[in-house]
Amino acid sequence: MRLSRRGLLRAGTAGAAATALGGLASGCAVPTGSTGRDMVLWYWSGGLSDTVVKNAKARYGGEVSLKAVQVGGYYRSKLITTMAGRAHIPDIAGLKGEDMASYLPNADQFVDLRTLGADRHRSGYLPWKWDQGLADDGTMVGFPIDCGPVAHYYQYAVFRRAGLPYEPADVSAELNTWEKFFGAGEQLKKRIPGTCLLTDVNSVFENAVQQGGKRYVDKERRFIGDQEHVRRAWDLAVEAKRRGIVSDIVNGTPDQLSAVESGKLPSQLGASWATSDIKNGVPKTAGRWRVADMPVRPSNNGGSFLSITKACRDPERAFRIITWLLDPANQARGYVDAGLFPSTPASYGMAELREPDPFFGGQVTMDVFGPAARKITVAYNSPYDVALGQPIKDEIKNVGVLGKDPRKAWSDAMGKCRRIAEHLGVSY
Repeated sequence: MRLSRRGLLRAGTAGAAATALGGLASGCAVPTGSTGRDMVLWYWSGGLSDTVVKNAKARYGGEVSLKAVQVGGYYRSKLITTMAGRAHIPDIAGLKGEDMASYLPNADQFVDLRTLGADRHRSGYLPWKWDQGLADDGTMVGFPIDCGPVAHYYQYAVFRRAGLPYEPADVSAELNTWEKFFGAGEQLKKRIPGTCLLTDVNSVFENAVQQGGKRYVDKERRFIGDQEHVRRAWDLAVEAKRRGIVSDIVNGTPDQLSAVESGKLPSQLGASWATSDIKNGVPKTAGRWRVADMPVRPSNNGGSFLSITKACRDPERAFRIITWLLDPANQARGYVDAGLFPSTPASYGMAELREPDPFFGGQVTMDVFGPAARKITVAYNSPYDVALGQPIKDEIKNVGVLGKDPRKAWSDAMGKCRRIAEHLGVSY
């Protein structure tokens, strides 16, 4: 299956971003931005609905010339470099959710959106998503664009043939724990030889971590990736491998595509935006799929923000544009156009999001994703989470794909984390 636009999360250390942005604060030069009459918006392909952006340019064209620029390549690096260079800085900048923690320690490089009246809009957005845009001191750096509630995608006919629950409500109710989910995987493999419930162990590990309220580094800059919440997710992933419910196929390869299409991989845990990946990656499976709740509780994967940089000459006008771009009606349009799941619950009942989806057997998938989005557990996101989570993800993948001994893999992961923590100044 092809890689999604959010499928490649950055694996570099968080310190680079913190250093690059932090260096701006020490200078005295005035940033070079717009004149106020000309305003520049930076985002990436698929980061906003092109229709909504076009409509914004028309709506505000009488008062400002809004230039919307889709920045290709490594977006975060280009934004940081531009800000450090103090020239051609965008007035409004998209901030990817997986990078948000690296921007928050440098909140002084952005306009505090609270000073522009952001709190008046707070009640219209998912509370947990709103809080992700806040720095530790309460400064609001990012205004919510989208989120990525995770659900269980499965092929209806395959589950039915395996004697498993197959209607979405029944799958949600009967596979509501990891134990029941794994048991379903064992039954699937027994009844239909050659099938596996999931592609790899990483989907178990990462979603189990994301279900909880802690990640890898806490607010006190201490490494907590060796604690029970991560070890529990690790043990679940190892158990999935031991019980044979995951394949030996590498995620994102042609082999996976073929297995999904043939029904050998009839199930996956994926975010709301994975609907587009499935439709585009395996179009011949149209009508076969349904969506149910993931085991235990939903997790989140993806979702971004809009910010106003200190280079902006007219923050009030920029904020009016942002709040219009991201109001419930436009967020609904963003979901239809670009698969951007709304961070505005008022969008969930709108007619365009209540349309039965033929690809999913006529199911109204919002009935699953909407409630899931409301139930995401809030967790502290450290700028060091990516760097210190990656060795653990790499080693659990080695267990799943290469058959590495889990005890050796865990020990190796902790050794790598210890060295990275020392390098970043994180206490271990």
